Amino acid sequence: MKKTYLYSLFALLIIGLYSCKSKTVSKSDKTGWNYNEKEFGGFQVPANYDRGAPGPGLVAIEGGVFVMGGSAQDVPGQELGNYNHKREITVSSFYMDETEVSNTNWLEYLDWIRQSYPDDYEYYYNELPDTLVWRRPLSYNEPYVDNYLRHPAYGDYPVVGVSWEQAQRYCTWRTSRVNELLLRSQGYMTSFEDLYGTGKGRKKDQVQAAPRPEGPFNTDVYLNGQYDDRGKNAMKDLGTAATNPTGKKGDAPTRNVRLEDGILKQPYRLPTEAEWEYAALGLIGNTQYENIASNKIYPWDGLGLSSAKKSTRGMILANFKRSKGDYMGVGGSLNDKGSLTVSVRSYLPNDFGLYNMAGNVNEWVSDVFRPTTFEAAEAFNPYRGNNFQDKKLLEPGSAKIAVDKYNNPILVPATSGRKQTWAEKQAALAANTATDSLGNSTVASSYVADQRGHRDRQNELYGEITLVNDKSRVYKGGSWDDQALWLNPATRRFLQQDESTADIGFRCAMTMLGASEINPRSSNNFKTKAPRKFNPKKI
Repeated sequence: MKKTYLYSLFALLIIGLYSCKSKTVSKSDKTGWNYNEKEFGGFQVPANYDRGAPGPGLVAIEGGVFVMGGSAQDVPGQELGNYNHKREITVSSFYMDETEVSNTNWLEYLDWIRQSYPDDYEYYYNELPDTLVWRRPLSYNEPYVDNYLRHPAYGDYPVVGVSWEQAQRYCTWRTSRVNELLLRSQGYMTSFEDLYGTGKGRKKDQVQAAPRPEGPFNTDVYLNGQYDDRGKNAMKDLGTAATNPTGKKGDAPTRNVRLEDGILKQPYRLPTEAEWEYAALGLIGNTQYENIASNKIYPWDGLGLSSAKKSTRGMILANFKRSKGDYMGVGGSLNDKGSLTVSVRSYLPNDFGLYNMAGNVNEWVSDVFRPTTFEAAEAFNPYRGNNFQDKKLLEPGSAKIAVDKYNNPILVPATSGRKQTWAEKQAALAANTATDSLGNSTVASSYVADQRGHRDRQNELYGEITLVNDKSRVYKGGSWDDQALWLNPATRRFLQQDESTADIGFRCAMTMLGASEINPRSSNNFKTKAPRKFNPKKI
C-alpha cells in the first residue's frame, strides 16, 4: 500500500512538472517573425506568463462590485462623517497582507537600516516607532514604552506608534528586499553565497566574495539598468547578440531582468480605502452566482460579536473594548483574551483569509480624508489622494534617474497628464534645469493631479473651522481601545499623516496584474482558436 502511494505521488509530481512547464511563444501572429531568436532580431517574449504565487505575506483578493458604506448601521448620536457615503463601486482584484505588520517585521526593517547605514543615526531614529504613544497622564503604561516594540513577548503583536509616512517608507523598503531576494535566489543577480563568500563545499580560505555593489538594491534603479550585477542565470540579451555576435554558439551577452519578463513583484503599498473596506467585509463567502445571500455588519456573519458555533460558543470574535471600562473581561474567563493588542494571528480569519480586519489595531489606508469623497470619486477603483510624480533624471536628456543617498529615486511633480510631444518634452527638460539656491526647480507645473485647494469641491469644509487638510489620512477597522461601533468596515476616521497613536497599525497591499478572476466557479470557458500558421517560404 505504501509503495503504491509513493508511485502515485511520484507520477503526480512528474505530471505537475510537465504541466507547469511553459511553452515559449514562437512567433508573431501579425508579422510572422520568430521570437527569442537572435537571427530574427532577438526580440524576446517570455514563456506563457503565469503570475504564480503572490509576494510573501500576501493573499489574493478577487475584486468585484459592492456597495461601499453598505454595512453602515444607524446609531443615534453618531455623525454622518463616521461612515462612507453609500455608493455602488467596483474594486479590481489585488493582494493584501494576511496579517497586520508586526513588531518583529518592523525590527527587521530597523536592523537592515542599522547594518546598511551604521553611522546614519538620523535615518534609524526617523524610522523608530513613537513608543511614547503608550504614555497617558493618568495611566500606568510605562512598561509598554520600554517593552512593547522590542521584547519577544510582543514580537508577533502589531506594530503601533507608526505614522502614515513611516508605513509608506516601509512599503518601499519591503518591495526592494523581496525583489532582491527573488533575483539573487534564482541567479539573475549574484547569489547571496557568492556575494558574501559563503558558498557551500568550499573551505573558508578558498572562499572569495564577489564585489559588493554600491548602495542597497532598489527595484526602480535596477529596472532602469543602473545596477550592474549579473548572476549565473542572468537573462540572455538576444537583441545585443544579434548585432554583436560573440562567435560562440549559444552564447550571448547578459542583461538585467526587465519588467517585460514578468519576474519582479509589483510594489508593496498601503491599500486604498475602497480596497480595505471590500477586503474587510469579505462578502465572497456570502455570494453564489452573483447573489449575495446576506449582508454583513462585521467581517464575520451574523449580528453578534461572539461565536455561535457549538465548539466556540460565546467566544468574542475580535479584540475591542466591550464598554468604557471593559478591555478584557473578568479574570478566569477573559472574553477577548487581551488587555491591549494581541497576536496578529488571533481569532478567525474572514472569508478572504485575512486576520483582524476588525479590532486589535486600526489600520492606515492610503486615502486623503474628505467626509464625502465617495459621492464624487470614480466608480472603478475609487481613490482620493493622487499626487502624480515622475522620476527625476540625472541630467537633461539622460536615461539615468537621480537617486538620493539611500539609493531611492528622487521624485518630482508630474508636468503633464498626457504623453508630451518630443519637442514639448525637450522644452520641459530644459526649463526644469533652472533651480534656486536649494536646488529646487523654479518652474511651476501647470498640471494638478488631484482636486485639492481651490479645486476641492468639498464645500462643507469652507466657511467653518475644520481640522481636515491635505495631510489628513484615513484609518479604519477599530482597535483594542475602541468600542464595537468602530468594528464596522464602513466606519472611517482620520489623523495627520505624520502623527501616530497606540491603536493604529497597518498592513500592505499589492496590485494584481492580468486576469481578475482567481476563483473560477466552474471550468467552463469560451473556446477560442489558435492563430493561423504563416510560412513565408510558401508564399
